[in-house]
Amino acid sequence: MRSIPEPAEFRAEARNWLAGVAKERAAHRDWGRGDDSVAVFENWTEAEERAHTDLIRRWERTRYDQGWGALDWPSEYGGRELPAHYEQLYQAEEAAFDVPRRTEVFPVTRRLVAPAVRVWGTDEQKRRWLRPMLRTDELACQLFSETEAGSDLAGVRTRAVREGDGWVVRGHKVWTSGARVATWGVAVCRTDPDAPRHAGITVLLVRMDAPGVTVRPIRQMTGGSSFNEVYLDDVHVPDTDRLGPVGEGWRVTLTVLAAERLDSGGLGLDNAERALDLARHLPRPLTGAERQQAADLYVRGLVQRLTGLRVTAALAAGREPGAEASVGKLHATATMRATTDLVQQLLGPRLAADTGEWGTFAWTEHLLGAPGYRIAGGSDEIQRNILAERVLRLPREPKGNGS
Repeated sequence: MRSIPEPAEFRAEARNWLAGVAKERAAHRDWGRGDDSVAVFENWTEAEERAHTDLIRRWERTRYDQGWGALDWPSEYGGRELPAHYEQLYQAEEAAFDVPRRTEVFPVTRRLVAPAVRVWGTDEQKRRWLRPMLRTDELACQLFSETEAGSDLAGVRTRAVREGDGWVVRGHKVWTSGARVATWGVAVCRTDPDAPRHAGITVLLVRMDAPGVTVRPIRQMTGGSSFNEVYLDDVHVPDTDRLGPVGEGWRVTLTVLAAERLDSGGLGLDNAERALDLARHLPRPLTGAERQQAADLYVRGLVQRLTGLRVTAALAAGREPGAEASVGKLHATATMRATTDLVQQLLGPRLAADTGEWGTFAWTEHLLGAPGYRIAGGSDEIQRNILAERVLRLPREPKGNGS
């Protein structure tokens, strides 16, 4: 087993490596120049999405090939067998460098889907999928949500029917990020309509270029279309692409969802810092109320980082974070709302008119996109239910009580 460097030594090593392959991120003195985008969800065309995907993929391949892309994975998958929290230590160092900003399909592939394959995949599936996913040669999207099910994932209606040596899938998925560039879609399917809801589900990995798969962009309020709806019309999936046992898909799905919540604690922090920079550079003195709002946002950012450290501490102790992940997700969405409130107060009418002034109208991308994260990654209501039932041990509200 390889020796584990001390955290300070590891961070210094990461910083030294990053300095050799990337430029340091510009400091506050560059305010007013460069890209002023604060988009929560990207507003790219398909061509732009593919171009940016290629750019990000080149960076991820560099990381992986030089030993920085799979830190906590076994060496057989190109990893360094470090404790899980060393990934957070690395990310803290990378934040100071100008590297491509990852779109959602990248963490979905590396931090959600690949770990699920590691837990539930056969030996052949691990050999076939893990290295390509960790290196991002192959990307994966989530085919989870459906219009009829909403946040009730167990209510999926997409059907997979056994036929010969595989499955025929028919259904419709929505809110799929990265569907246009993904190689695989992790599809939650109902395979036994007569079984109890959580028992009749199976997970299949669907080739996104397979016959019968149609991806259609969903136009968002921001004007972009980073989300997609995916139609599955008699798509044949070989049984070798089934992840986990037949009928055990709910447990596979929970593995992915748990990883998703762990990954959401840092949401919105970059934009919160940008909003505080806006307050520092406002061409007028702040009012008392504005100073209080800015101070509140600053403290929220600190608390969110501390919550992230609790997640890291849980990982370092060898246990799966529970309440920390849900608390972090809730706090992240609250920070995003507080960011919106402060920017609206600071900019006033300048937020609503596209005058070309740097750092003003661009904030509409945050304002219109941030509410989406109250649903994405497990809605706020779902997170509160998790905390109520699993932490506070509160009883479920009986149905049909008329309240």
